[in-house]
Amino acid sequence: MKNITFIAELGLNHNGNKDLINELIRQASIAGADYAKLQLGWRANVDEMNHFKIEDLELFHEFASLYNIKLLFSVFDEKSLNLLKPFKPQLIKIASRTLKNDINLVHKIHDLNIETISSVGMINLNEIPKFKKGKNIYLFCKSKYPTYPKDLSEFPKDFNNSPFFGYSDHCLGISNCLLAISRGAKIIEKHFTLDKSDTTIRDHVLSSTPDEFSQLVQIGREMNLYI
Repeated sequence: MKNITFIAELGLNHNGNKDLINELIRQASIAGADYAKLQLGWRANVDEMNHFKIEDLELFHEFASLYNIKLLFSVFDEKSLNLLKPFKPQLIKIASRTLKNDINLVHKIHDLNIETISSVGMINLNEIPKFKKGKNIYLFCKSKYPTYPKDLSEFPKDFNNSPFFGYSDHCLGISNCLLAISRGAKIIEKHFTLDKSDTTIRDHVLSSTPDEFSQLVQIGREMNLYI
């Protein structure tokens, strides 16, 4: 039996409030997440809500260490990759958008010879790329926000006999994450928010609250005992 890894995707659910990022990190830890994930290079110009400096990343790492949770970053451009390098990441997330639109950046990430996790929500599932450097694993994903059951015709029947090690979820609620676990998924990535009714960013409504994420972790780990 392999343990399940739970990733709380903070994304842009901080609404540009860096103090809220620290609270999201804290709440994700309390909810049982293994990783709290942020996005680097997406809506990241100086006047945009997701603009970070190295001192911001230092503070986020400090909070993550304080609350005993790991940080994970999706990297959307080379500038952001260079911003992250001083922290010597051992794992980087490659978003569906990057896998589809910026394969050169994907190769630069793989050249670091570290582990990567890639979502495949925007590519043909028959054309999943392979890389010579680093260890890469794939998450099944649909890049619709939110994703509805009718959008999941390709959802794996058995993750153990598929190209996918886990599942990145954009559905309402946590039921599809639990379905993925029942079918063998060993990584679950779910968006995380403190307020589902917030309309600043579209992702709030499809995100899990701390209570929901805690339920997901508890039930998911119990299910995994019997898989």
